[in-house]
Amino acid sequence: MSGYEIWDSANAPIYAWTKGVPVESGAITQAKNLASLPFIHAHVALMPDVHIGKGATVGSVIPTKGAIIPAAVGVDIGCGMMAVETSLTANDLPDSLARIRTEIERKAPHGNGPGGDHKDAPASAVSALREGGLAERLDRIVEKHPKIRGEKIAKQIGTLGGGNHFIEVCLDERDRVWVMLHSGSRGTGNLIGTYFISRAREELARRVLGYHVPDRDLAFFLEGEPLFDDYVEAVSWGQDYARANREVMMARVLMALREHLKPFTTAKSAVNCHHNYVARERHYGEDVYVTRKGAVRAGKGELGIIPGSMGAKSFIVRGKGAEASFHTCSHGAGRKMSRTAAKAKFTVEDHIRDTAHVECRKDAGVIDETPRAYKDIDAVMSAQSDLVEIVHTLRQVVCVKG
Repeated sequence: MSGYEIWDSANAPIYAWTKGVPVESGAITQAKNLASLPFIHAHVALMPDVHIGKGATVGSVIPTKGAIIPAAVGVDIGCGMMAVETSLTANDLPDSLARIRTEIERKAPHGNGPGGDHKDAPASAVSALREGGLAERLDRIVEKHPKIRGEKIAKQIGTLGGGNHFIEVCLDERDRVWVMLHSGSRGTGNLIGTYFISRAREELARRVLGYHVPDRDLAFFLEGEPLFDDYVEAVSWGQDYARANREVMMARVLMALREHLKPFTTAKSAVNCHHNYVARERHYGEDVYVTRKGAVRAGKGELGIIPGSMGAKSFIVRGKGAEASFHTCSHGAGRKMSRTAAKAKFTVEDHIRDTAHVECRKDAGVIDETPRAYKDIDAVMSAQSDLVEIVHTLRQVVCVKG
């Protein structure tokens, strides 16, 4: 028995892993708009954390032949998760975790605006840019597209950003300590995404098509066009920068822990996965572009991360390689309501009660990220049991929000 339902659309069907999980009508409309495009390959897949997004439905998998939709990738190019297991256990943590949280915030700047950047780029950031050739690659992109600026890449690599980005210290089912974080390509990735979304809209206005594009956010580049190649180059840079950003930040968070805890080691390999990106993959016998907007690759045996809200649990998972989902699982719990609705519905007292077990901010500035603004993570995991198996269950004890 399959774990998905099949919804009809004007062109390709939609496979939805949403059993037992609420889905907004607006998200269904967005998904049907996507599926109506003639270059969709096979079908569109929706994960159980699906919700309305800018440009396209968050929690969607969009396989395309000969085209890419920049707004489906979005502006937080390469946003994703990283998790590292340590040799520490719960008994190695102090009763109060406030000093650890403060040290993490000092080592990894957070928030949007100048306060979220390094005042002076640490040596690890400069090294990451040099070793990955990131600065030189961006120079080539900016030379062709001067509206994309790159002056912040050194000051922002190893920084968290804002919104739903976070750094957490967690305990697994064995009481082993993990560090987990969520971030992307920061300001430069945003500039790349915003610029190419605008260029795609301009191209759409000039195209003579034999079909209707129901939303200008579904504007696309076609393979063979110069802008298609330029976008692939730029989005690949953004994805690589995002991965490096998480690696530098993780090293600095571990440094913060080492200043306050006993000596410890980390597992030889970390989990580091994008959930806003595009990649060339083979599915149903054809090579296609797969855009995962708020979704994680879950190929057979591949490890991934599915975080819950800041007061709930998170999961390290192993993919089952389900072809119907294009080897994909959800990227989190998914929002149950908008940020505006959450601020109107919940109080600081609600947030304090729901995060009583977590050392984190407990003020009005994070109400939009309060746990009950998100879907039930257990329901989300149940709806995708045919896509992943749970390897570890993590519960947060420290959370730093952007």
